[in-house]
Amino acid sequence: MRIYQFGDESDSAVSIDELFMREALKLANMALQEDEVPIGAVIVSQGKIIGKGYNLTERLHDVTAHAEMQAFTAASNYMGGKYLKDCTLYVTVEPCVMCAGASYWAQISKVVYGAADDKRGASRYGKLYHPKTEIVGGVLEELCSDLVTSFFRNKR
Repeated sequence: MRIYQFGDESDSAVSIDELFMREALKLANMALQEDEVPIGAVIVSQGKIIGKGYNLTERLHDVTAHAEMQAFTAASNYMGGKYLKDCTLYVTVEPCVMCAGASYWAQISKVVYGAADDKRGASRYGKLYHPKTEIVGGVLEELCSDLVTSFFRNKR
């Protein structure tokens, strides 16, 4: 099992989106260590991580235990309510239909993902996010993509 290392986070050229995507990648590595699909997610409010998660579908025997769903639950508990307005979701792989729907209901303000998911990604299915949600893709795309691609290559 390969653990992916990332550059020094003190690099001056690192954007806020890259900084929090690196946190999501750390969680994806935790999923990898547990032989879960390596996807990680963090939710940020006012520059602070208020929710985080990684895939737990195998451990929990639960198809809904995606990284985003874990992070939504943690962030909602932190906020004391179900709405995550003025929050940003960072996730290493483009959300699926279920997770995009959950972000819609949570009214999250921004979704930032690393690697696109050409097979199951929400962008394939039309407008699934809340109309006010900003979507940004491709942040640290190569790192995020390599992690998932390597996982599935090793499964074959």
